[in-house]
Amino acid sequence: MKIDCQIEQSALVQKAKDVCESKGTRFTTIREKVFGLLAQTESGVGAYDLLEQLKVTEPNAKPATIYRALDFLSEMGFIHKIESTNAFMLCHHFDHTHPVQLLICDNCGNVNELHSTIISHELNNQAQDLGFTVSRQTIEAHGLCQKCN
Repeated sequence: MKIDCQIEQSALVQKAKDVCESKGTRFTTIREKVFGLLAQTESGVGAYDLLEQLKVTEPNAKPATIYRALDFLSEMGFIHKIESTNAFMLCHHFDHTHPVQLLICDNCGNVNELHSTIISHELNNQAQDLGFTVSRQTIEAHGLCQKCN
């Protein structure tokens, strides 16, 4: 199983590098390391937790280091910010724009990402009825995952 995770992570890193190259941006070593740290978890991770993990290989890393990397990864669509917990998670579907719904387990912290166009369309339709234009959407739902139920 660990080998499969390494293969998947390697494929995700290559996919991210390809996206960066196609957009004329650099996927620096620090950005790649932060991306890799996020790829190793199924839950959201806070910036300072990421910083501590990054310091294992980059002892001089500072908060600004992690925040610059997270800003870049977010701008590229590689990660989602979980607003309710102020954490970040890798998006495995960053090769296209999509609506995002997050199911967040309040017990174990596991996060599942959904892409319901039905929810997205309904939200957009109701917003439009109110004269509101949605530019991006992330819907967060808290509860208990199957393992914790």
